[in-house]
Amino acid sequence: MAQEIRALFKDEAHEQETMPKNHQKRFLKKLDAALPVEKPKFNWLKIAASIVVLLGMSFGAYNFFKQDMPVPNNVVTQSVETKTLGDVSPGLKKVEDYYLASINFELSKIEYTPETKELFDGYVVQLEELDKEYKRLSVELTQSGPSELTVNALIDNLKFRLSLLYRLRAQLKELNASETKVGEGLQSI
Repeated sequence: MAQEIRALFKDEAHEQETMPKNHQKRFLKKLDAALPVEKPKFNWLKIAASIVVLLGMSFGAYNFFKQDMPVPNNVVTQSVETKTLGDVSPGLKKVEDYYLASINFELSKIEYTPETKELFDGYVVQLEELDKEYKRLSVELTQSGPSELTVNALIDNLKFRLSLLYRLRAQLKELNASETKVGEGLQSI
């Protein structure tokens, strides 16, 4: 049987077809026509993006490695250390700490959602104004010394901030409750 296979291959070797001339060239030409290779184009958008990235990285590196510039002699830097209620008396320190802790606790409990953003932002603006006033009163306390009016104004400021947060929390609860009722009403329909 091994002899027969060898004989078949010998006979086929003589009958083997040959490729026509220029077959490879014609094949490559047809391939190029079917799948043309585009030459890279000069794209201005890529250059502009590279420049933007380069500028951004340069700016970031500048800020990162920037050393503090020396302050000219004619400019006086003034760091005013303001007094707080705790500096006036230990009893007032307890009052101040109580209100500040309560304010921070209330702020941490408030749940911010996109639906309540406008309401929340309005209260934040009011709280920022009260914080500015508190700082101004602290500077006044430092400069003119403790007076009954200044101390009472500082305590009233803290009370007002805390009451604003209580009011905000109550309005958020009402808003969430009304949204829940509306949602339940829509589900029953």
